[in-house]
Amino acid sequence: MSDFSLADLEQIVATRAQASPDQSWTAKLVAAGQTKAAKKLGEEAVETVIAAVSQEPAALVSESADLLYHLMVVLKIAGIPLQDVMDELQRRTVQSGLQEKASRQS
Repeated sequence: MSDFSLADLEQIVATRAQASPDQSWTAKLVAAGQTKAAKKLGEEAVETVIAAVSQEPAALVSESADLLYHLMVVLKIAGIPLQDVMDELQRRTVQSGLQEKASRQS
């Protein structure tokens, strides 16, 4: 199996977003708009937390995949490239997490 990346997922979401909503869940979400996609992302986040707390590794893997997918859809609708998120993560990792968090507080 080849390495699969979030960049690969971003490209798949972009391609499927252009399909007919009758033939693609991604296109259906995109057509429904950001509010619907964001609500779905929130649902998946809660399901991921539940899977983590219940300590079921297979469920956590599955829900994490759903969460990442729905995040990519929300980013697509917002017109935010994954690279912007990766750049922000890279910027934050230059310092410790505690230092970074303290710098965001006023």
